Amino acid sequence: MSVLGDVQQAATFWVGDNYFGIDVLAVREVVRVHEMTHVPLAAPEISGVINLRGEIVTALDLRRRFGFEPATDIVPANVVVRARDSVVSLLVDAVDDVIPLDSERFEPTPSTLRGETRNMVLGVYRLDDRLLQMIDVDAVIAVGALSPTS
Repeated sequence: MSVLGDVQQAATFWVGDNYFGIDVLAVREVVRVHEMTHVPLAAPEISGVINLRGEIVTALDLRRRFGFEPATDIVPANVVVRARDSVVSLLVDAVDDVIPLDSERFEPTPSTLRGETRNMVLGVYRLDDRLLQMIDVDAVIAVGALSPTS
């Protein structure tokens, strides 16, 4: 991931009621619906793998990763990202837009954000109608089988 101050645009998406973004340069593609294969004994955050034109890609459930309640009525979208020399699909509730970022609207991660999620959020941008939480893709994928040190 690039240094947050260098991020010009964010690819945005929803997980629950939370609005998240990542550096648009980290996004490889967005796939709406894709058949997933379950992986036995994988970390709980790993929903399975998808076959993306012959490339096997791990699918990471951001609801589980952030400790949110599971959604039973949502078909997640796959935001396929490049991070840690690998390609990973982040399962999100809904994909939004690519938006420009104004560095003057950036603030450090709020102290009210607790737990492991705090380590995955780089900071927030104050938008006109909501806060955009910028996530650190490398920190998000540092779980179980995805971690290069495990």
